Amino acid sequence: MLAYQAPGFRRIVENISWLMFDRILRMGVGLFVGVWVARYLGPARFGSLSFALAYVALFGSLTTLGLDGIIVREIVRDSRNTLDILGSTLALRLTGSFLALLFSLLIVRLIEPHDPMALKLVAIVATGLIFQAFDTIDSYFQSQVKSKLTVLAKNGAFLVIAALRILLIQRKAPVWSFAVAGVAELALGAIGLAIAYNLVGGSLLKWHTSWKLSIALLKQGWPLILSGMAIMIYLRIDTVMLQVMRGDAAAGLYAAATKVSEVWYFIPTAIVSSVSPAIMRAKTNPLLYYNRLRTLFSAMILASVTIGSGVALASGWIVKHLYSGAYSQAAPVLAVHIWASVFVFMGVAQSPWDISENLLRLSFYRTAAGAVANIALNLVLIPRYSALGAAIATVVSYAISAFLANAFDARTRPIFRLQLKSFIPSAAVRMP
Repeated sequence: MLAYQAPGFRRIVENISWLMFDRILRMGVGLFVGVWVARYLGPARFGSLSFALAYVALFGSLTTLGLDGIIVREIVRDSRNTLDILGSTLALRLTGSFLALLFSLLIVRLIEPHDPMALKLVAIVATGLIFQAFDTIDSYFQSQVKSKLTVLAKNGAFLVIAALRILLIQRKAPVWSFAVAGVAELALGAIGLAIAYNLVGGSLLKWHTSWKLSIALLKQGWPLILSGMAIMIYLRIDTVMLQVMRGDAAAGLYAAATKVSEVWYFIPTAIVSSVSPAIMRAKTNPLLYYNRLRTLFSAMILASVTIGSGVALASGWIVKHLYSGAYSQAAPVLAVHIWASVFVFMGVAQSPWDISENLLRLSFYRTAAGAVANIALNLVLIPRYSALGAAIATVVSYAISAFLANAFDARTRPIFRLQLKSFIPSAAVRMP
């Protein structure tokens, strides 16, 4: 019987350690191989591949359906309903994946009607959305604070495909083969998750689909579906707009810079996914609840400012030693874009509070405001400053979504004040 067990501090620390190991491995190997791929393809072809990846990511929320945190919460609350929750979620996500695949192909034909390579790359990359539906298993492991199993399953796939990408470079493979490699990684990862789930006594064949529960999950998750779309817009619309407005090379320079900048985003995700159950369970004790949130915010701000300062100062050196001379213009882009991490860290840290307070709709409004701001700023800044303008637009839009927007609603002002106080180093050790 698969049942929820409240994790102790040791299990939480162990879970964080495994997630950190996963992201550090991906950061090291992924950055090394990714840079090698970028150097091999050059800014133009790398920009073409980056466009396809960024474009398809815009439809990713139709696969996740905003259910990640909700699944964890529901299993924690009622483990007896676990099989129905997982089965219903998988059915919903598979349906969403096929819809996302269809929409992505239809729309790319409208925005890039004379670019057959763009259509080909998007078609390949979009098939990977189907395999992402099986991340439902990962949500179960998160609820049990057993992310070790996800790490082992997905890292096996990651390392195999990393070796394949190196082989493709050595064989002078075409750009579309790297898109196929990305899909293969998702497929192997899904298989690995299914095997890991069976090893702990579970079976996908025992999952049940309940239409009543499916509707209930969609009602809870629809704000996060829209929020996820908004998040992807201000995460990835820059690359898409750069490719359309300034060409593949500009998109390639921007993608090279963001590959270094975004590699740090694993830190808040790893920590928050492990401490979220502890924060949610403390909801009945306001002092403990807000103290844990405040400590989390302070840790996120300290980490992101430290990273931002180091990367910004060393941006020229980093680009010079990682990429070829063809990417030299990516250095100032990196120096600006890295500061988006401050607000990314803050936004991820707020997610347990949004779920616990049932303010998911407000989360959508904040992210939608950030997405609109990003598009508007890109329209103004990209024609003038190209990739650097896109980086500026990203930082400002992230600040609006994850921080400033909280000040404009009475329900989120408590968390806005908490975020402000968290900029003070001593805030982490004082009760709110």
